[in-house]
Amino acid sequence: MSANREVASLGEFRFECGESIPDLEVAYETYGEFSGENCVLVCHALTGSAHVAGSFREGRTDQASAWWEDIVGPGKAVDTAEYYVVCANIPGSCYGSSGPASENPETGEPYGTDFPPVTVGDWTRAQRKLLDHLGVGRLHAVVGGSVGGMNALDWAVRYPDDVRRVAPVAAAGRLDAQCLGLDAIARRAITTDPHWQGGDYYGGPEPQNGLALARQIGHMMYLSKASMERKFDRRSAGRDAHREAFPADPAAEFFPYRDVESYLDYQSTKFVDRFDANSYLYLTRAMDDYDLASGYESDADALAAFTGEALVMSFTGDWHFTVAQSERLAEAFRATGSGVAHHVVESDHGHDAFLVEPQKVGPPLADFIDDGLAGKAITDTKTDESSDFAPVHASLFPR
Repeated sequence: MSANREVASLGEFRFECGESIPDLEVAYETYGEFSGENCVLVCHALTGSAHVAGSFREGRTDQASAWWEDIVGPGKAVDTAEYYVVCANIPGSCYGSSGPASENPETGEPYGTDFPPVTVGDWTRAQRKLLDHLGVGRLHAVVGGSVGGMNALDWAVRYPDDVRRVAPVAAAGRLDAQCLGLDAIARRAITTDPHWQGGDYYGGPEPQNGLALARQIGHMMYLSKASMERKFDRRSAGRDAHREAFPADPAAEFFPYRDVESYLDYQSTKFVDRFDANSYLYLTRAMDDYDLASGYESDADALAAFTGEALVMSFTGDWHFTVAQSERLAEAFRATGSGVAHHVVESDHGHDAFLVEPQKVGPPLADFIDDGLAGKAITDTKTDESSDFAPVHASLFPR
């Protein structure tokens, strides 16, 4: 499968905060052939890129490996032999689209924190401008995972007539207080790093320790207790392993360097080599700020103009975006009279399940994108609101 990777210059763009930049650039990849009505927009997660599918790319400064390779491609759930698939890097990121690390044309230097604050709504509006640039009108479907699912929901609210089907995967109408608090701690890890310099660190030492700590907090949010117990338990990292990412106090040498510490250090070290600290600040704030009902009386009121179909997908081991949150989202769609299904996936992989268990995500997603909800001998999944994790009906799209 070949992917076309481009950067579109979309002209002046005014953000929801009221500030503007003279030329918004959006990096994107396309897959398949456009027939006029077969476009599927895939919205990436917090630190994802436009590289959703395709081969490993040596020497890339963003994600060299495609982040949903097992879901998007010929014959896969999002079938690029049938659909024209577009994935765009969101404004505020650092993977080719305009963001804090981009050059400010007025100064010739990186924007840093002079870049306008971004919102999920800005991402949606930028995607709409990109699709206009590509000659795409109404979308066959919008699919997104995690905060990408919030992005997909925003399409149903902001451009209800432009979307036939919406699939928020491992997402919710808003973050809860616990996740808001953890994101706040992660941002403070960055802004208290002495190398952050108020966001003007470009050309000098970067706040790598702060960004690494922020990423480690994020990883802890993405895993479940069960998956961590299975993967790490209390094991020591081994005789040859030693702490490299962060200095330890002398007494720490008496105690084991555990597998879980080694894993977090390794993942964060890889991350700081490819991601921008300011972008992490910007994107987490956009996610935290998102509220489906903002400007409306309720979630259902926000979705009232959407007349298409929705697939809400949640995972039993995900405490970042819980089954109960997804059920409330499904109820909002039901209240509008829209066709909706809430598919609960049994998994103990935590929030990462939507990425690491394609065999469970792919079949229901493929059925929904291809045929919607019509003609299926199924009942909607209902969940017990007294539990964040227990579905009443385990399967929605039996195979």
